[in-house]
Amino acid sequence: MTAIDTLFQNARLTDGRLVEIAVRGGKIVAIASSPQSYGAVGERRDLGRRLVLPGMVEGHIHLDKCFIGDDWKPHRPCTAGFNVRERVKFEKEALAAAKPIPVRAAALIDLCVSQGTTQMRSHVDVDAEVGLRHFEPIAAAREAHREKVSIQIVAFPQSGIVTSPGTATLLEEAVRAGADLIGGLDPAGHDGDVAGHLDVVFGIAERHGVGIDIHLHDGGLQGISEIEEIARRTKASGLGGKVAISHAYALGEVAVDVAQRTAQRLAEAGVAIFTNAPGAHAFPPVLLLRDAGVTVFSGNDNIRDSWWPYGDGDLLERAMMVGYRSGFNTDDQLAAAFDMVTTNAARALGLKDYGLTVGGTADFVVLDARHVQEAVVARPKPRDVYKAGRLVAQSGVMVAPDARKQ
Repeated sequence: MTAIDTLFQNARLTDGRLVEIAVRGGKIVAIASSPQSYGAVGERRDLGRRLVLPGMVEGHIHLDKCFIGDDWKPHRPCTAGFNVRERVKFEKEALAAAKPIPVRAAALIDLCVSQGTTQMRSHVDVDAEVGLRHFEPIAAAREAHREKVSIQIVAFPQSGIVTSPGTATLLEEAVRAGADLIGGLDPAGHDGDVAGHLDVVFGIAERHGVGIDIHLHDGGLQGISEIEEIARRTKASGLGGKVAISHAYALGEVAVDVAQRTAQRLAEAGVAIFTNAPGAHAFPPVLLLRDAGVTVFSGNDNIRDSWWPYGDGDLLERAMMVGYRSGFNTDDQLAAAFDMVTTNAARALGLKDYGLTVGGTADFVVLDARHVQEAVVARPKPRDVYKAGRLVAQSGVMVAPDARKQ
C-alpha cells in the first residue's frame, strides 16, 4: 500500500463524478470513485462535494507594470488617439513614481493566486533605458513565490529592438540570466523592420533553446503577413509548440477566408494564439482557430496599470469576457472559453504534468458550481486554491506558510 500526504474526499470532477484524490509529494497518485486502501495518510480533507477544477493558467500578464499594492493612478489618455510609443512614455513616467517592483508584483501575485491561478507567464520589460532592472526583481519574485505559483518570464522589448540600440544584447543577457522566453513587439508597426526584428528574436531562441512569445498589434493584411512569417520561421526552425503570438488583432480584422488560411498555417507550424478580448479591439476568432487545430489561450494581460485601469486577476472572469465578446452561449462554447485559461493555456506554456489526472501536479481550485459552464458564467466565490496539494488561498485570502497543513 502507498503512503500519501493528503486524501481529498468528496471531490466533484468536471464530468460530475464524486471521487477521492490522493496526493503524495505534490503529485496526484490516485483518483478513485470509491474508497481505496492506502498506507499511512497524513491528512484527510473533505471537499464537501464542491467542484474541483485544475489550477488556472495565466497566459499573459505584466508583473512589473501593475499598480496593485500602490496608490490609485488615474488613467492618462494618449493625446491624439492610441499610440504605443506615447503609451510607453506615459508608463515610464508613472512607474518612476510608483512603489518598488517587488511590492507591486507580490501584491498582484497574491491577488491572482487568491482567485485560482497556479501558473503564469509574465512579460517583463527589457530595453536600453531600464536594462535588466525590471527583470531582476521579477526573477527574484519567481523564486520567492514559487510555493504558491509557478512563473515563466518573457524578456519583452517594450520599446522595440531595431529602433532601440542595445536592446538585442540585453534580451540575450536576460535569457542567460534565466528568462524562459524571448519576446517581440510589432516588427513592422513599431520597428519598421520585420526581418531584422524577427532575426533577433528567432536567433536568440535558437541559440539558447527558449520559447518565443511576440506581442503583435499590427492589424489588417500587414498583421497577417507578419503572422504568416512567424509561422514560416517557426516551422523552419523546428520551434513548433514553443512559439506564441499575443493579441494578433489582424486575425479578427480580415475576411474569413484569409483568417482560415492563416489559421491553417499556424496549426501546421505549431504557433499558439493568445487573446484576452480587450476593450473595443477586434480580436482573433476563437472557434475558427480552434477548429483549425490552433491552440488558443487567454489571460488578463495588463491589470490596473498605465495601459488600462481594469482587472482583478480572476481568470474565470476573463474566460467569461472572452465568451461574452465572442457570442458564446452553448455548453461547448462555454467549455472552450474555460479551456483557454486551463488546458489550452497549459499547452501553450508547455506545462508538463498539468491537470486533474494521475501523475499530474496537484494544483487545483475548489468552488461551488455544478460544472465548468456554471463556473464561467457565475464565477462563484469563495474559492480554495491548492498548489502541489497544499492550501495556499482560502476565501480570497492567502494562507500563511506556517498555517498550511502538510
